[in-house]
Amino acid sequence: MMVLISIVNYVVLLVCVLVGVAFFTLLERKGLSYIQIRKGPNKVGYMGLLQPFSDAVKLFIKEPTHSIVSNFLAYYLSPVFSLFISLLMWVVIPYKIGLLSLNLGVLFFLCCLSFGVYSTMVAGWSSNCKYSLLGSLRAVAQTISYEVSLALILLSFIILVGGFNFELFDKYQKDIWFVVISLPLALIWFSSCLAETNRTPFDFSEGESELVSGFNTEYSSGGFALIFMAEYASILFMSALFVVVFLGSDPCESLFYIKCGFIVFIFIWARGTLPRFRYDKLMYLAWKSYLPVSINFLMFFSGFKIFCFCIYN
Repeated sequence: MMVLISIVNYVVLLVCVLVGVAFFTLLERKGLSYIQIRKGPNKVGYMGLLQPFSDAVKLFIKEPTHSIVSNFLAYYLSPVFSLFISLLMWVVIPYKIGLLSLNLGVLFFLCCLSFGVYSTMVAGWSSNCKYSLLGSLRAVAQTISYEVSLALILLSFIILVGGFNFELFDKYQKDIWFVVISLPLALIWFSSCLAETNRTPFDFSEGESELVSGFNTEYSSGGFALIFMAEYASILFMSALFVVVFLGSDPCESLFYIKCGFIVFIFIWARGTLPRFRYDKLMYLAWKSYLPVSINFLMFFSGFKIFCFCIYN
């Protein structure tokens, strides 16, 4: 019975995430339009509120096309796998309302993050198009590089809170948020999230100026829509995870969603204001700047934990 309740709760969560993705796209289009001093979507429904559903219907009823030289099965399954991984990661958020509570949630998150690389790589390879392959190779190199910093930052906080469950983060931030004691890590985490989700200024997997449309060049209709949904679901998840790790809120509180909305807005703000990085500077930033800072904080937190252990024992 408990398993059935958990499944129903998770299905409701997925529906809420997908509706959130729909309105996130509307928020982004509206936000970018006002940044660029123009009107955004305002025709479909009241002030354009039904525009995301109109776009979804348009994309899914279009006739799918594929290259005759593409690897058909891998080509069609990779967007599905990408969306599946993006939605699966939501189980690690500590809801405390009957959903799964993973004791090793941090490890599960890192595994899902690593699996996301394969869908991008297979999507580019199976299209049998040189532009798609180049885009997927750049995206994979970028994602793997920034995953190292994300893993080290999480390892620092695992040492600090003493466990792999994300519920511990809320418990340890009752008096002071982690963003206060580790602001550099919060900034590195946020910019690494931009790189992980292929957002401006790190959107090299979809660099239109030099790679047509990156790894999804050959995708149309439903396949493109699934890739699009996976990217935006990942952005929402990364925003929620940033709040859990650095801003210490319980997902059962309304303040959690206000903070999450603020982080989502910063994603949009970055896209509207920052130009694209050069690729060599992107890799330099990951390996020469973020990695040393992450390792130094890891050593600092390890020493701090040992010092506290010696004092209290």
